[in-house]
Amino acid sequence: MEYTTLNNGVKMPLLGFGVFQVPDHDVCEKAVLDAIDSGYRLIDTAAAYMNEEAVGAAIAKCGVAREELFITTKLWVQDASYEGAKKAVERSLKKLGTDYLDLYLIHQPMGDYYGAYRAMEEMLEEGKLKAIGVCNFYPHILTDFCETVKVKPVVNQVELHPFFQQKNALSVMKEYGVVPEAWGPFAEGNHGIFSHPVLQAIGDKYGKTAAQVALRWNVQRGVVVIPKSVHKDRMEQNMNIWDFSLTKEDMEEIAKLDLGHSEIVDHSNPEFVKMLHGLKVHD
Repeated sequence: MEYTTLNNGVKMPLLGFGVFQVPDHDVCEKAVLDAIDSGYRLIDTAAAYMNEEAVGAAIAKCGVAREELFITTKLWVQDASYEGAKKAVERSLKKLGTDYLDLYLIHQPMGDYYGAYRAMEEMLEEGKLKAIGVCNFYPHILTDFCETVKVKPVVNQVELHPFFQQKNALSVMKEYGVVPEAWGPFAEGNHGIFSHPVLQAIGDKYGKTAAQVALRWNVQRGVVVIPKSVHKDRMEQNMNIWDFSLTKEDMEEIAKLDLGHSEIVDHSNPEFVKMLHGLKVHD
């Protein structure tokens, strides 16, 4: 496993395991146990995934010391306020069965996320959070945020894959010392990514799959990746990306796949924003 060092000195694995869209408790718990057994140490969940308790159950059973794990969860829009964030962190800690979080992220730049972040800064000082960051902060939002807050976010988790490469976003993150983290590193299966001819042809040179090439491409850009799978053989395949490197020519070929926009979400769509505000993760 290779690591990146966050702007507060904390080390974070470059490859982790995501549990988005695995709401079933037993399926999620087994998937996390399989992931940890396969060598994953970074586990990424969120209040909105409705599976923190399942992740917590796996953490308790896995047999790996807590300090060897890197647990990430996220603040939902519903709790985006100073008081809301304080309560949300405690709720997540209880569900995950841990007394601290390695990384806590604002899930969406919505609601009073500045107030929420002030609470997160305080909990960082208290030791309940080891690192704090954001998700889905587009370049202009991240710039305003970094120019305003006391503690710079360590991570910005955004959509990053060969079909939406976000070079400008990565440039802004680099300027502020924010590590990019990719949600949807496989483009949620779109564009035939698992058999894409360009990725497949590159993979054939190294005895690797198109999926492994997509992950390797991102980590070579300094991007943390958190692929999801409920199949252990796929988890092991996703982990097996450290024994080859893409050449400059490979990277240039993949650069040509960029569409320049997302085909998964549209944060500029008022209806999408209303939908996120309407999603309640607790009473």
